Amino acid sequence: MTLVLRTTDHHVEPTRVLPAVPAGSDPLLQLQFETQLPSGPGATRCLSHPPGLSLRGIPVMCSTCRARRDWLLINHGRNVWVRCRCSNQWLEPEISRADFDAMIAIPDGTTYPSIEQGLAALGFDGAFVGVYLE
Repeated sequence: MTLVLRTTDHHVEPTRVLPAVPAGSDPLLQLQFETQLPSGPGATRCLSHPPGLSLRGIPVMCSTCRARRDWLLINHGRNVWVRCRCSNQWLEPEISRADFDAMIAIPDGTTYPSIEQGLAALGFDGAFVGVYLE
């Protein structure tokens, strides 16, 4: 499941999706790819990730509630955050925008008027703390 959260009411036509730049390519092309906005100014993309997440072989665990799966990955610009159902959120430098783009299976998603409404609709606002949704 993928969604796009907008922080503005201004309608913006989505930009075309560029193919992933292969590893080991020209650094300037990689920088150009990573700095392009996902779908307009102020857009934030989210991706539900129900299974466990492992970074460099170490399982990710929420520092607040000790959850080990059912994450929401949030991409804004070049940064990716991981959010737990208990509403704990942290910047994850190990996940790049290219990694985030590779995880998205469906390019289109649901658009919510605000980030708060999107988080509440997906159950990542703290309402489901300690609950794993299957």
